Amino acid sequence: MIGLLDIMTKKAILVLEDGSVYKGYTFGAEADAYGEVVFNTSMVGYQEMLTDPSYAGQIVVPTYPLIGNYGVNEQDFESNKIQVKGFVVREECLEPNHYLSTKTIHEYFTESSIPGISGVDTRAITRKLRSTGVMMGVITSSKTPQQALEQLQKVSSYSSTDYVKQVTTDALYQWEAILPEGVTEPLCKVAVLDCGLNYSILHTIHGMGCTITVVPCTTSAKDILDLKPDGILLSPGPGNPENLDYIVDTIKQLAGKKPIMGICLGNQLIARAFGAKTFKLKFGHHGANHPVRDTATGQVYITAQNHGYAVDPDSIKDSLEVTHINLNDGTVEGLRHRELPIFCIQYHSEASPGPWDSTYLFKEFLEMVRGK
Repeated sequence: MIGLLDIMTKKAILVLEDGSVYKGYTFGAEADAYGEVVFNTSMVGYQEMLTDPSYAGQIVVPTYPLIGNYGVNEQDFESNKIQVKGFVVREECLEPNHYLSTKTIHEYFTESSIPGISGVDTRAITRKLRSTGVMMGVITSSKTPQQALEQLQKVSSYSSTDYVKQVTTDALYQWEAILPEGVTEPLCKVAVLDCGLNYSILHTIHGMGCTITVVPCTTSAKDILDLKPDGILLSPGPGNPENLDYIVDTIKQLAGKKPIMGICLGNQLIARAFGAKTFKLKFGHHGANHPVRDTATGQVYITAQNHGYAVDPDSIKDSLEVTHINLNDGTVEGLRHRELPIFCIQYHSEASPGPWDSTYLFKEFLEMVRGK
């Protein structure tokens, strides 16, 4: 049996593609993990981070120094498994304290065969990524820095991989609406194209009295329309939108047929469907504290975000108008079609973890679906 002392003394390293090496101690599985290294500035919600499909293919560095202090519970999963390739923390809590906790993050990582590394200077890693940009990295407890770097150079780049097909559902499934007393019909029927869906999105729409049908990312426009939905939602998801022309083509065929809302990756795909281009951000937006301004009202919202790509504002065609702007770097955070019932946002309105400032957008979507 492995004791706490063994967990704390098994050495591991994080090696970045520029040759930087950060020494620490392994937790979770004793395995190598390769992925794009990004940092997240949220102060809470590590369980939601770990299970967010938008992190597929990435090694995540939370900037908050203590991780695991409230354990892992059965309520805060955003998907059915850990999606990150690896986790890099300053301090791992070995004895969590929370009434809902069922296991430690070490136990959770071990049973999921995912490696983590603790005891490293996460502030230094964050400064490195902010100054040089995100880069590929590897967590290993079995290789020397030179061996790890040589192997890392053989791994496919993050930008060249279609991670959406790796995280989408294998088959269609439904959530029937929970109706209040006296109501006999669902408020509406929503089809969700799963590009890397968060459970919180389903919980939010479901809680508004809607029946939901979730379909794989490769589902054709015809098959989606055959479901006779009242509206269509394009989910968030991981990776480079330039790898997803098959979804862009589907959106083109759906446009004008049904009201559409896009979230995060959905925002980028809608933009590309109407002729805009996307580009890779230097170090992405990952956290629950990003200020976004509504261009129509001037209202500022604090938002949860998790993306490494953005829409090029100079490429946006006349059919679309910008509705939201990021106040940190001026990037596009929302779009609306000038004629068709289509709008999208770059941030996460389901806010899990994060502030609830933007949950009103789901109500706007349902009002649009109902012709209001």
